[in-house]
Amino acid sequence: MKSSAGWLAALAACWVMHFFVQDYSRSYYFLIFLYAGINIVLAVSLNLVNGVTGQFSMGHAGFMSIGGYVSCYLITQLFQRSPALFEGPLSMPIFAGALVLGGIAAAIAGYLVGLPSLRLKGDYLAIVTLGFGEIIRVILLNVDAVGGARGLGGIPNLTSFGVVYTCVIVTVFCVWRIIRSAQGRALLAVREDEIAASAMGVNTTRSKVSAFVIGAFFAGIAGGLFGSWLTVLTPQTFDFNKSFEIIIMVVLGGMGSVSGSIVAAIFLTIIREALRPLQDITKLDFRMIIYSLMLIVLMLTKPRGLFGSRELVKEKELA
Repeated sequence: MKSSAGWLAALAACWVMHFFVQDYSRSYYFLIFLYAGINIVLAVSLNLVNGVTGQFSMGHAGFMSIGGYVSCYLITQLFQRSPALFEGPLSMPIFAGALVLGGIAAAIAGYLVGLPSLRLKGDYLAIVTLGFGEIIRVILLNVDAVGGARGLGGIPNLTSFGVVYTCVIVTVFCVWRIIRSAQGRALLAVREDEIAASAMGVNTTRSKVSAFVIGAFFAGIAGGLFGSWLTVLTPQTFDFNKSFEIIIMVVLGGMGSVSGSIVAAIFLTIIREALRPLQDITKLDFRMIIYSLMLIVLMLTKPRGLFGSRELVKEKELA
């Protein structure tokens, strides 16, 4: 209980803040802050695969789309049949259950993709996972039950500050604990030298697949939050550019650094919106050019990312 006190305090503070910021739930800055939380979940979960385990997955947007579509389809169907359920205190448990089911669906997809593909390494693994993400997007484009190219609309807006940042705390807690467990040391051993880890008795395939499944689960949770926040999901949202965006957060923050993924996710979310007024002034969209130049400069000056493999706090403070 003592070791979990800090995490429980963060969770309590999250819900206290939730009630204070409810009046600003439709403001522009509130929405940016909400989106930053969703990006934190995505970056930290991908960091478990790319940073901690040393694999190079480019299909995280595919897992996000599976979780988002499954959870949002479930709550949309339930809302259409029994809208009264979403007017009382049952709305949050229903939404939480839908998020978990979406995460489980993404985790199953992660297992099915990870088991054969994680026997590959480097560029080959990246190509396979990128192809998987595109296959999922094309399938969603052609499934009329979830709207096809039109997208899935009419999703109840159940995403809130408290829900998003509860998911952030749970994701960071789980990944932090995994990294500092015996399983986490096995993942780090796979990253440093897979052959040596196998020689020491580490089941490298099982370790990589488990990291892949856990990362996919939390990506599915983020997809559900994202869909319920926007109230509409379209396959175009989950193209390979989305996967690249999440990878950039992981690389910029530092491969293997949970703190780095959090800081990079917040920084990149804010900087893209902060550059938006420049488009109104110049009548040209220079945002992506400046955004890309900033990333190039940062990577030239900090090739291992902002934090490398270090954390903002000492391990014993969050043990």
